Amino acid sequence: MGEIIIKEVLTKKDRREFIYLPSKVHKNEKNWLPPIYMDEWELYDKKKNKSYQYADAVLYLAYKKNKLAGRIMGIVNNRYNSIHNEYHGRFCFMECYEDQEVVHALIKKVEEWAKEKGMVKLVGPLGFSDKDPQGFQIEGFEHPQFMTCPTNSSYLPLMIEKEGYLKHRDLVNYMAPMPQQLPLVYEKVLSKVSHKEEFKIVEFETKKELKSYIIPALELMNETFMEIYGFVPLTDKEKADFAARYLPILDPHFIKVVENENGLIGFAVGMPDLSLGIKKANGKLLPFGIFKILRESKRSRKLLMMLGGVKKEFRGQGIDVLMGVKIFQSGIKHKMEWIDSHLVLEDNRRMRSEYERIGGKVIKRFRIYQKDL
Repeated sequence: MGEIIIKEVLTKKDRREFIYLPSKVHKNEKNWLPPIYMDEWELYDKKKNKSYQYADAVLYLAYKKNKLAGRIMGIVNNRYNSIHNEYHGRFCFMECYEDQEVVHALIKKVEEWAKEKGMVKLVGPLGFSDKDPQGFQIEGFEHPQFMTCPTNSSYLPLMIEKEGYLKHRDLVNYMAPMPQQLPLVYEKVLSKVSHKEEFKIVEFETKKELKSYIIPALELMNETFMEIYGFVPLTDKEKADFAARYLPILDPHFIKVVENENGLIGFAVGMPDLSLGIKKANGKLLPFGIFKILRESKRSRKLLMMLGGVKKEFRGQGIDVLMGVKIFQSGIKHKMEWIDSHLVLEDNRRMRSEYERIGGKVIKRFRIYQKDL
């Protein structure tokens, strides 16, 4: 037992403590993957992160016996709530040592903050959008962690459940061997769609070729992701920022788009898993971390599927299969051995069946929780 003090993050020093606390909490966990710290500084900066223009947010630190013991973020995404007619607050980026008292103090503080904002439910872990890590990992801790996903310890979900939180949504992560031979159903679909002259598959060799397609792909993402839980449409400024942030680390060989005479109608983005490089760089890009990350990306044998979408009126015509097959072919050419699905919503049966069709197995599960306030 000991007095717990909850302090709002207001200064740069506070923010530094918030950002670097996870490295202390997880220092003895061999599978733990640090974030890219340059991105962390931007994420929590109200002047640089455009999400603060449409969302209210607060950061808290917990101290026990005058020692830093935990952290949490509270968010009210006004744009998402308005689109979906909800009054839901969010908690996210929660980290602490194995201490129920600290968890209680942190989550209670965010509950109070959300209620003051007029919210009737708290959900999480969930950040500004589905592009931030979602949920707590609840299964598969024996497998290495991977970029852009939760990196919590196994005790944290159990402790949040003790605070009255119940399952809201689950997400799963598949691992599949890179197909050396296409399933028969893919062969049939590919044969049909390949002969449709109105569809043109576009592949890339250089980032220069890719550059003009980034913003149209993000605009298509805005259109096609609206039904995905947690998604918030990107503003024009966010699209530009997103493009500038990810273009340097994208590998054009694993990006495929399909267009017709009217423009882009489908896109799929994969990238070599950078996790080992991030780990070797300890999350620091400068002065030499970026070279470690890029070097490991060349050595990676695991392809991480990040994004993909097809215009609604063109779904069911084999465009997703066409892009998938082209990605498989590029994967084989570049000696990739595994496909990692990233996160797939548990009830997304169409996507799950595609990974299962190529021999994918669920290796991790993540849970978003909810509680009425």
